[in-house]
Amino acid sequence: MVTVRTRGRLLHWGNPGAVYFVTFRLADSLPKSVLRDIQFTRQNIIRTAQVQNRGPSLNETRRLARLLRSKIETHLDAGAGSCLLRNPAVARTIVETLQHFIGVRYWLYAWCVMPNHVHVMVQPLAKNDLAGILQTWKSFSAKAANRFLHRRGEFWQREYYDHLIRNEKEFARIVRYVLDNPKKAGLQEWPWVGTADQPSEPI
Repeated sequence: MVTVRTRGRLLHWGNPGAVYFVTFRLADSLPKSVLRDIQFTRQNIIRTAQVQNRGPSLNETRRLARLLRSKIETHLDAGAGSCLLRNPAVARTIVETLQHFIGVRYWLYAWCVMPNHVHVMVQPLAKNDLAGILQTWKSFSAKAANRFLHRRGEFWQREYYDHLIRNEKEFARIVRYVLDNPKKAGLQEWPWVGTADQPSEPI
């Protein structure tokens, strides 16, 4: 059964046993001008729905998600912000964090740690939910990374992007996107990308 959850101002669709494509990023990974533009786009769609005395439709929510994803990924791949994940010790910690509970709390199908963001394809198991998994990843890795870098303060952006994988064709396409992201961004021989063992029937 598909359920609807809210996070921030947008609707997010969930399905027990589903596979998700998730992107989370460093706190300083987007310039303020980009954040203002994203906020304006979001508010414009919400305002249009409010004028018509309704909430955003599913099509509007999906269109907004596509627009924001495209805008955000363009800036992320350009290497915006401090790019703290270029540090090998930090990147290694992120990878180890992602892999720690594979087969226990989730299946991890593909992952990529970029200089300022992380892509994963993950399937929560049993009673584990996506929000809880992300919270664990971000909390543990932020503390470890700040320790390595001798810094304090916010490490990850609170918001993250998630997309429910709807079929095998989409599953294959997004796996390829995750694995090809370093090459697309101009990163040669980037080591922080891979796949994990997975069930024979992922969806």
